[in-house]
Amino acid sequence: MVRPDGHPGIYGVVHFVHRAVGVVPLDTSGRVLLVGQWRYTLDAWSWEIPEGGARPDEDPLDAARRELAEETGYTAARWREAIRAHLSNSVSDEEAIVWVADGLEPGIAAPEGTEQIELRWVAFDEAVAMCRDGRITDALSILAIQAAALDPSLRP
Repeated sequence: MVRPDGHPGIYGVVHFVHRAVGVVPLDTSGRVLLVGQWRYTLDAWSWEIPEGGARPDEDPLDAARRELAEETGYTAARWREAIRAHLSNSVSDEEAIVWVADGLEPGIAAPEGTEQIELRWVAFDEAVAMCRDGRITDALSILAIQAAALDPSLRP
């Protein structure tokens, strides 16, 4: 490739087949349901929104509904798109879409075999604080919670 300065260069790009999807699940008290799991890549525990990947032939909203149910057991009556983003556009073409969901009904979670998940309800303001102070470091979770914080119409 030729760099913007006209010199030859090498540029690596990670192409993602799946789209990243996530959901900020809110209850009638305005609490956020977070999922916690061990992240092998970080060798650390991570608190996040429910998230996963949408296959190329899968509607992203359907994938977000699936991820919410798999990871938490919950389904939601109302879904509102919160944000679309590219998660690391200097090295990747990964696109993400996140929804805020409410009208939650509990069910039975069915996590994948690679997932060992804990659930935790936190006040919305606490979730925002967790993004600020480093208790939440997952980029998609931070983007989603901040989007919901900036747009009160997304919250019940």
